[in-house]
Formats: sequence, structure tokens, C-alpha cells
Amino acid sequence: MAKKTVASLQTSSKRLTKAIKMVKSPKTGAYMFVESIMSPEMADDFFSKK
Repeated sequence: MAKKTVASLQTSSKRLTKAIKMVKSPKTGAYMFVESIMSPEMADDFFSKK
């Protein structure tokens, strides 16, 4: 079960995206959020990884 949230950020001349993914911990079974700021082209790769 994954939740995708993508927000567009714009700083000076670069366009960035903040991506938040919910990941289940293998040890405890609890869900945690993983955040990353990247270019919009890399967002699909971020969500496809486990």
C-alpha cells in the first residue's frame, strides 16, 4: 500500500518536486513516510523503488 504526494517547488532557476511515499517497515510492520526533493523527471523512479 503506497500513497503518493507530489508538490511542486520552485527555487531561483531550478524546478524541484517534493515527493512523499509511505513505506512499511520490514522489522516492526509500522508505516513511515519517506520524503525526498528531486527534479520532476526522477519522481517516477522514486515511487517505483521499494
